[in-house]
Amino acid sequence: MTTGDLFADQQPVDDARIVLGPASFVLRGFALADAPALLAAVEAIAQRAPFRHMVTPGGFEMSVALTNSGSLGWTSDRRGYRYAAQDPLSNQPWPPLPDVFLRLARDAAAEAGFPGFTPDACLINRYVPGTRLSLHQDRDEQDYSAPIVSVSLGMPAIFLFGGHKRADKTQRVPLFHGDVVVWGGPDRLRYHGVAPLKEHPHPLLGAQRINLTFRKAG
Repeated sequence: MTTGDLFADQQPVDDARIVLGPASFVLRGFALADAPALLAAVEAIAQRAPFRHMVTPGGFEMSVALTNSGSLGWTSDRRGYRYAAQDPLSNQPWPPLPDVFLRLARDAAAEAGFPGFTPDACLINRYVPGTRLSLHQDRDEQDYSAPIVSVSLGMPAIFLFGGHKRADKTQRVPLFHGDVVVWGGPDRLRYHGVAPLKEHPHPLLGAQRINLTFRKAG
């Protein structure tokens, strides 16, 4: 079956639990029941901390729009990548993590074998057709023992999951509305990204994809 076939009806066609590595999994549809509450929370967060296109240390504007929730938020500018307690646009604390965020992150982590996960940061990315996320490692956190929990909402996407070197071969994993990816342990520093998004509008979000990435940053 081709990627085009997978995206034809925007429905998960694989097993409910897909193993990507020793400690990395796709949980198909795990967030579906919570999706309306998650999207309502994203809207409320964006009213206080609007989506913005951050600039890389090299001076390039990121194609994916981003905002944050939690006691720490991920930021980028010409000074580098880092976590900060305040939104640099408002100099105010980032909006706190809603209960629905915390519950879903903890439940998904536990389902993947990481009980007791308590995130202090949620990166909220907004993709539109044509945007992508280059292969990278999540290395700005202080403690790598906690997993990454990533929630997909809206348009489908191709998740790229590689190895511990940028040149390692990547798995191309279709992700759909409500899917959750969890990786940690020996897989925590694997390279990952998102292929350029194709336009497959979703009934709830139209031509956009929202990604929630929960982390223990501090």
